[in-house]
Amino acid sequence: MAAAIETKKLTKTYKSRSLGAVNVVDELDLHVEEGEIFGFLGPNGAGKTTTIKMLLSIIYPTSGEGWVLGREIGDMEVHKVISYLPERPYYYEYMTGLELLMFYSSLFGMKDVERCKKLLERVNLAGDATKTISQYSKGMQQRIGLAQSLLNDPKLLFLDEPTGGLDPIAHTEIRDLILQFRDEGRTVFISSHELSEVERICDRVAIINRGKVVRQGKLSELLHGGRFEVIAENLDRSFEDTVKIPDAIVSYANGRLIVDMPEGEDLNALIDSIRSAKGTIVSVIPRRKRLEDLFVQTVRDTNQGAAR
Repeated sequence: MAAAIETKKLTKTYKSRSLGAVNVVDELDLHVEEGEIFGFLGPNGAGKTTTIKMLLSIIYPTSGEGWVLGREIGDMEVHKVISYLPERPYYYEYMTGLELLMFYSSLFGMKDVERCKKLLERVNLAGDATKTISQYSKGMQQRIGLAQSLLNDPKLLFLDEPTGGLDPIAHTEIRDLILQFRDEGRTVFISSHELSEVERICDRVAIINRGKVVRQGKLSELLHGGRFEVIAENLDRSFEDTVKIPDAIVSYANGRLIVDMPEGEDLNALIDSIRSAKGTIVSVIPRRKRLEDLFVQTVRDTNQGAAR
């Protein structure tokens, strides 16, 4: 599959009076495939916004290379087919929703009022088209921002914290819109701290810390290796000693055997042995590794390594 975004050793260096030259982004290697939702994650100050600004040619790299939709960073032609929704967009608050879309569409040389009305319908703002932006809630402002980002029918969208600070209903509406973008074949590049949301919708992620990518890949592969909790009863306590599963935590409490075991071990063999001993299976609970756990552990390990 072709790459929507590719960087090789992309670096941005700033000079500091106290620290000298500081690499805010340090030899960054990214690979984002066309048609996927890609999560770009990292703690505050990790270099996420600086990376996005370089990909958008708002600022230029100190060294390294990068391509967006097959064009080198800095090629203005690519701006015709990409969109960017920042975390805190600024709008002219005296304009109505329809006027705002008409204004921004004119910057693309378009004066298609029907297209603007259809985009308002798509983001569920058709009934609020004549309200001024100052009357819009935060969720409504995010939706008008998504409508604006679709004006040029982009192949690639950059979304910075698209669901940050929204109520659960607005959260769901924005998530559903983003999933629709992927269904339409668009590539979506999301920078977010909402890790549970990223886990729900992203195909692949990269975790950046101290300007470097420290983990990158498919979510299904990065989150592989969860655990199972098996609870059984009507077993003699001596059965506890027969469980020889590597890295398992076995306990016996209140007449119940509890086995916490790695996902890769033979769960069926344990269940068969419990039944052979006339035990009763109470529950088998899968505990999938969460993106939040992976993120915290990755950042913590990186910080500890840098401190040594």
